[in-house]
Amino acid sequence: MSTATKQPHQKELFGHPVGLFILFFTEMWERFSYYGMRGILVLYMATSATAIDPGLGWTNKDAIWLYGWYTMLVYVASIPGGWIADKFLGQKKTVMLGGLLLCFGHGILAIPQDWAFFTGLLLIILGVGGLKPNISTMVGGLYKEGDIRRDSGFTIFYIGINIGAFLASITVGLVAYYYGWHYGFGLAGIGMLLGQLVFVWGQKFLKGVGEFSGGKEASMAEQEAAKRPLNKIEKDRVIVLLISFLIVVVFWGAFEQAGGLMNLYTDAKVDRSTGWSWLAEIPAAVFQSLNAGYIIIFGTIIGGFWIWWKKKGKESSSLFKMAIGTIIMGLGYVFMMFASQEASAETFGKAAMIWIFLAYLFHTIGELCTSPVALSFITKLAPLKYASIMMGVYFAATGFGNKLAGSIGESAQLEPFEGKMIVSKEQILPYMEKETFKIKNENKEVVEITEFPINEDKNFSIRAKVYEENGSVVFKEYKTEKDLNSLFELSKEEDANTNELLETLKENKITASNPYHAKLSFEKDKDKAQITANKGDGKDYGVSFVLEEQQSEVEYTTFKWLVIFTVAFGLLLILFLKRLKKLTHGAEDNEHEMLETEKYEIADPEINN
Repeated sequence: MSTATKQPHQKELFGHPVGLFILFFTEMWERFSYYGMRGILVLYMATSATAIDPGLGWTNKDAIWLYGWYTMLVYVASIPGGWIADKFLGQKKTVMLGGLLLCFGHGILAIPQDWAFFTGLLLIILGVGGLKPNISTMVGGLYKEGDIRRDSGFTIFYIGINIGAFLASITVGLVAYYYGWHYGFGLAGIGMLLGQLVFVWGQKFLKGVGEFSGGKEASMAEQEAAKRPLNKIEKDRVIVLLISFLIVVVFWGAFEQAGGLMNLYTDAKVDRSTGWSWLAEIPAAVFQSLNAGYIIIFGTIIGGFWIWWKKKGKESSSLFKMAIGTIIMGLGYVFMMFASQEASAETFGKAAMIWIFLAYLFHTIGELCTSPVALSFITKLAPLKYASIMMGVYFAATGFGNKLAGSIGESAQLEPFEGKMIVSKEQILPYMEKETFKIKNENKEVVEITEFPINEDKNFSIRAKVYEENGSVVFKEYKTEKDLNSLFELSKEEDANTNELLETLKENKITASNPYHAKLSFEKDKDKAQITANKGDGKDYGVSFVLEEQQSEVEYTTFKWLVIFTVAFGLLLILFLKRLKKLTHGAEDNEHEMLETEKYEIADPEINN
């Protein structure tokens, strides 16, 4: 037994290289900055430029347009970020450069100027593109080929990502709300600075990891691999990786309904009341933290399960795990089907919160079987000379999955029927009740007021029965049967879908005895609402609604097909598993626990001398 002292990069903590925890905290703070900023970005852009805490004053449509391009470019930038690392700098230096760009980008966003806003976003896109794919590749570089700990190492790393996202979703939004948008951006920047300091400090624990394969610091084998063309085995493994990226697109296309369809469903059709005096109702956005919370709780448990499963001699290849993860995630939508049925059982009914908790639980378990495993899989199969660019393609595939998720969620939302309010504020007041709002006064203090929504330019809604009578559409208040047709008129523009409403009611034989139902949503024109002089005038209100029965049917159908498609896709992967594994040429066949063969450091430093 040798008593020689280990070098810093050889030391371990909790059974993993210390370098893993350097990358863990670096990525945790990077994700804190990214998700913190992303959480307030659209709100900042859409807030009135003349508000007490001014934003950019953009319309919602323009804000979402820029947000869509921003999130897409952040993912796509991973491809050039990986290419730069593979061809010029190596992963470690590219991560360092990306971190610096992120620090500057977030710092510039804290400056309340238009030029700073666009400059900051550009630097963040470039910074994430440099950091995101390469720090993930470095995690794989911490483990030798065949080390069974690699997958669990990526799970631990993945927990760090979600701790950052979880903390950011709580703190940055609160700071922005109570102290101002740019303080929120600044807090995100402080998080990134902490991450960069951790990475710089921990360089001694990352020696030999993420070096440029064409540089002097790389091993001879790495330098040779960078120069020669790909061989048959490497080409086959690239093909398997490209197929696995299809799994990634399908998985995230279904999973990311969390931020869209499920988020909207939770807001509108889930009973979020608590009965607590200090929190009468849980905000729908808070349920977004369930995923990160579950990952923190179950991350190491799922990772440990797969190690135990492999030791039992069971099938545990990465492709198998990803297929199982896709199936488990898809089964989570079974609970959304139950929620939809429960909410539809009565008019304007709502589902219990337990369905949302269970759905997110299954989604998270599926994610833990898929996403960190996919990251690990890439580091096992990607040719050394293209390690980072393949990781970049993975993140681009994730971006395409997000785009697919948006398309699915959009298809699950019926095109609303629209119109405009044609009465004065005084005439519509009898149809609404006073509500309690939290607003900021002139001193930027958050205060509570009780007022009619229309006096604060807030949205309000009226529940209605909708049916056809004598060739016309009739609207009656749900409980009092008061006539609502006099309050608004449906759109008469050429591209309006008003005629479809009457046709739908006739086709389904909807009459006063078996009416459809709708929640008539009144919303003030965004541009008019940004003019403070118009506040409380009760003018420029539009009306929109969908038929509740039809919307519920579409949502249920969407949840059902998400279950069918993801489960079928996962089973299909398992069916072709043997053929796909052949193309990996045994990359995972010899994984085992690495026995200690190197010199190690014993507990008492005095004995080492």
